[in-house]
Amino acid sequence: MPEFPRAALEALREPLESGLITISRAARRAEFPARFQLIGAMNPCPCGYLGSTQRACRCTPDQVARYQSKLSGPLVDRIDLHVEVPALPAGDLLQASTGESTADIRARCSAARERAMVRQGKSNHALQGQEIDQHVLLDEAAAKFLNIAAARLGWSARSTHRALKVARTIADLAGASTTQVTHVAEAMQYRRALQAT
Repeated sequence: MPEFPRAALEALREPLESGLITISRAARRAEFPARFQLIGAMNPCPCGYLGSTQRACRCTPDQVARYQSKLSGPLVDRIDLHVEVPALPAGDLLQASTGESTADIRARCSAARERAMVRQGKSNHALQGQEIDQHVLLDEAAAKFLNIAAARLGWSARSTHRALKVARTIADLAGASTTQVTHVAEAMQYRRALQAT
């Protein structure tokens, strides 16, 4: 993602938030649907080896900071899941065990989405404002945990709401009726990778 011009990246902010693209030219204005799933990748630094156990990083702290700052805070806020994927030795890749089947994952995801649709008539991602408070069903311990952690991490309201919606999805995947501390903790881990850098 940092290889794209900053203006192009910043142009993603509004459609990621609203699901619409607005084009204004002279006296005309048009809106187009733009609900999409953004999947992006970036290295931890320009050379790609920051934090690697296999090869030394040759970047200065200033180069790392400049590279990582190519994604603005408001854009990062709008990305729900930040997952660090470290490089694996070739032996680990070649001898990896068989994972869960796609059919099993699809069935679990479909059941979780159905729970959300029955509960609130829309997916968790589409919840806005008071709907989040109403449908996330955050238990007391989870609410306290999230408040303390979000304050320590300096999260914006947008980051906190996005983490809540991810936590509700994790709870739905687990078949839980309420969103508990374990669900919130897992959702928070998906937001920490980029924000910790």
